[in-house]
Amino acid sequence: MRLKKIAAKILAKKAYKSIQKWASNPIETQEKIFQSLIKNAKNTSFGKDHNFQNIKFHHDFINQVAVRDYEALKSYFERTASGEENVLWKGKPTYIAKTSGTTSGAKYIPITKQSMPFHIQAAKNALFCYIHETKNADFVNGKMIFLQGSPVLEIVNGINIGRLSGIVAHFVPKYLQKNRLPSLETNCIDDWETKVDAIVEETKNENMTLISGIPSWVQMYFERLRIVTNKSVGDLFPNFNLFVYGGVNYEPYRAKFEEIIGRRVDSIELYPASEGFFAFQDTQTEKGMLLLLNSGIFYEFIDASKFYDENPKRHIIGEVEIGVNYVMIISTNAGLWAYNIGDTVMFTSTNPYRVIVSGRIKHFISAFGEHVIGKEVEQAIKEAMQEFKFSISEFTVAPQTNPTEGELPFHEWFIEFEETPKNLPEIAAFLDKSMQEQNTYYFDLIEGSVLHPLKITTLSSGSFNAYMKSQGKLGGQNKVPRLSDNRKIADELV
Repeated sequence: MRLKKIAAKILAKKAYKSIQKWASNPIETQEKIFQSLIKNAKNTSFGKDHNFQNIKFHHDFINQVAVRDYEALKSYFERTASGEENVLWKGKPTYIAKTSGTTSGAKYIPITKQSMPFHIQAAKNALFCYIHETKNADFVNGKMIFLQGSPVLEIVNGINIGRLSGIVAHFVPKYLQKNRLPSLETNCIDDWETKVDAIVEETKNENMTLISGIPSWVQMYFERLRIVTNKSVGDLFPNFNLFVYGGVNYEPYRAKFEEIIGRRVDSIELYPASEGFFAFQDTQTEKGMLLLLNSGIFYEFIDASKFYDENPKRHIIGEVEIGVNYVMIISTNAGLWAYNIGDTVMFTSTNPYRVIVSGRIKHFISAFGEHVIGKEVEQAIKEAMQEFKFSISEFTVAPQTNPTEGELPFHEWFIEFEETPKNLPEIAAFLDKSMQEQNTYYFDLIEGSVLHPLKITTLSSGSFNAYMKSQGKLGGQNKVPRLSDNRKIADELV
């Protein structure tokens, strides 16, 4: 056991040095990635259609390749999925990741021989950075659980198709296989609630040291553990000391996690997606995640406030500013070109380049020109939870544009509290004050009596899980949008 810890620390030191090398040369690193991508794809269908052979510089790329989302590139994706070679990238993809789209239905994202290793390397490097900084490698000797989708893959036209988390499950290193839970049989269960119950039975008597997954679904697992064993998670797993998560902000869940666990544990935030592994938390002391500039991805950033303008400026590394809300655009060695993944990010540092995910470009509220984004509502709920000492299971926000006659429109906050507080009007006023302080547009609308201060609608326990189940999105990598510019989710919830 001691040998495994020593080996982990040696590998961590090596990985850290490698990361520092490219992180300290960000512009040069990204230029190399850019040139490599263009060179490798110039003879593909997309490369020929967009004159890659004459692209030398970023401004050439801008002139030839417009920013597009999944729908705009769908014809290329469909040709790739049909088994045609050399469409978006040389050869055929090794895998296709099937992912749920909010506007396009199911999406089929190619993963190539060149891109797949970076998904695995990034996850390992996140742990190595933690080990290097904290000197804590105790978790490598215990059991580790990764709450993920089914690893069962379907072969269509010679290409393996499945959920990204299920694809990644096939790449767990051999030295971790004995430590890894749940079993393959349990991982293949499709029904999420049945799967969680099976995971509880498999893990309740094990020495769990690392637990990973989307916070909302890990919380469900923790709650089932507590019901079955009548113990706190911390008592059940005394050596559990590291939580690895991604997909949503952990802060709204932190208080509930600490109550269920019985203590605070270290955490590492990841930023993976079917389209690429973009960033991970490389330190416990600084805000934000290290943007992975050496992982086969070339990044562009468009100021979110100007995204829908005609020909908005496409910034590259070296041109971005801290605190600006950017739409992230990627070109990758999986054959995505000037691709809008829909996420917005803010830089917290430019030495090295670290980001936080601030929301989704299509997940915002601007029914009255307020331009409210996910980061703002998450910050407000975090501050309120700290101030009033309550915890929640989930929340989302929507505009009420057709209020009762005589009332002003308002933002409606749908909150599933763990225990409904008695001072809801005070909490609502606090949330509204935080929103006004963060967002000057919102402040002006409240001050100008265009909007009424926000209102809270409480939801009974299990409301969000019931909603997700009704949408066929319970568990896995699915998550509830923090806010919407319409009432679709709100109306379903109530």
